[in-house]
Amino acid sequence: MSTATARPSDRRISPVFLGIVAVAAVTGWATWTGFAEQPGLAVFLFVTAAWVVSLCLHEYAHARTALHSGDVSVGAKGYLTLNPVKYTHVLLSIVLPVLFVIMGGIGLPGGAVFIERGRIRGRWRHSLISAAGPLTNVLFAVVCTAPFWLDALDGVPRDFRLALAFLALLQVTAAILNFLPVPGLDGYGVIEPWLSYNVRRQVEPLAPFGLLIVFALLWIPALNGVFFDVVDALLRSLGIGDIDTYCGFELYRFWQTDPLCTPAG
Repeated sequence: MSTATARPSDRRISPVFLGIVAVAAVTGWATWTGFAEQPGLAVFLFVTAAWVVSLCLHEYAHARTALHSGDVSVGAKGYLTLNPVKYTHVLLSIVLPVLFVIMGGIGLPGGAVFIERGRIRGRWRHSLISAAGPLTNVLFAVVCTAPFWLDALDGVPRDFRLALAFLALLQVTAAILNFLPVPGLDGYGVIEPWLSYNVRRQVEPLAPFGLLIVFALLWIPALNGVFFDVVDALLRSLGIGDIDTYCGFELYRFWQTDPLCTPAG
């Protein structure tokens, strides 16, 4: 077992993460002010950068909770720097989630931090470590939807409103998928400490394929419809209508247009 301890340098915020935050801030400003010649490109960069930021915060939440629960090794692994490169494989953790956003408007749970569970005592702590990530997506969704459910949209430019609606959709889908009690996903990690040893041993081989199984099931039209009905119902309860998320997705995919989402005049 590693005896690594967290050093100040292990907690220093990565310049890579700060650069992504800067991209989100600049393109968010361009979307708000209409400064960009191609608003769709600004929205694309804004939402993509903000989504990667949320992925980093999701994994950081796991690591930070693990640190306070007894696993001091997370610092030496770079998990406290918010560097997206540190959260497992770049292709699986960053590139694929972004591609799923582009192709289907689904917040793919990406990335992972490897926790030394043997350092942690108490089932509640194990459950909290697993829950910390998707709870970050929930918090992100609350922030994105705040102007809608607070009825504070006066003065919010149309393109920025649609971008927030689509970003909220991604956060809600990510939270729901992450909380599914499927081996390999955070939802299973929440309940795993409370299962018997025999049950854990039987389902453990499924963990590497859990996410693939979920997305295979989402290809079934009936299940896909139920999933997005739940997502849409949650967003409507927060003041975001279907047209907002649809046109936000269309604006995000700036290389194609739907006349329905083209502003009049």
